[in-house]
Amino acid sequence: MRNEASSNSRERILAAATRIAQAHGYSGLNFRDLAEDVGIKAASIYHHFTSKADLGAAVARRYWEDSSAALDTLLAESPDPASCLRQYPDTFRKALESDNRICLCSFMAAESDDLQEAVMKEVHTFADVNVAWLGKVLSAAAVVSSAESGRRARAIFAAVAGAQLIARSRSDISLYDALIETYRVTGLLPA
Repeated sequence: MRNEASSNSRERILAAATRIAQAHGYSGLNFRDLAEDVGIKAASIYHHFTSKADLGAAVARRYWEDSSAALDTLLAESPDPASCLRQYPDTFRKALESDNRICLCSFMAAESDDLQEAVMKEVHTFADVNVAWLGKVLSAAAVVSSAESGRRARAIFAAVAGAQLIARSRSDISLYDALIETYRVTGLLPA
């Protein structure tokens, strides 16, 4: 029973830390506010995470793992790879739909000067997972050759993350939708 309670506390801490980091970034994470949000003592967080960097790395790791699983599910459940590419921007839109938050790893990447190496490694992995998935799906959809898929995948990832950032800065999700539509019209994303 104690291990289950400990695991539940860890999960609640990770969930709350994710929400905070999506709204305020890594620099906005502090154990006192996090503990208040979770309803525990700040010292209790140290039972699960030895430092802010340990917490930040765990949050970013969980975020990219969940994102990777969602992308794999999208590919497994979609009728064709081109459909997956059309739905890809929706994975970033969901954060905007949740109180105008943005992708946790995009936010953390913008704070790279202040991140410990362990946190930055997980942030890089998020980008790598997205670019690899996009490259695989671009090739499968025959949008570009295998040789060009990596370049195009990085461009799409950067464009979608950038659209999310611009929309958040204006608190206007319709701006995100308009930018994504522009990417489709200009051919960056399949229509």
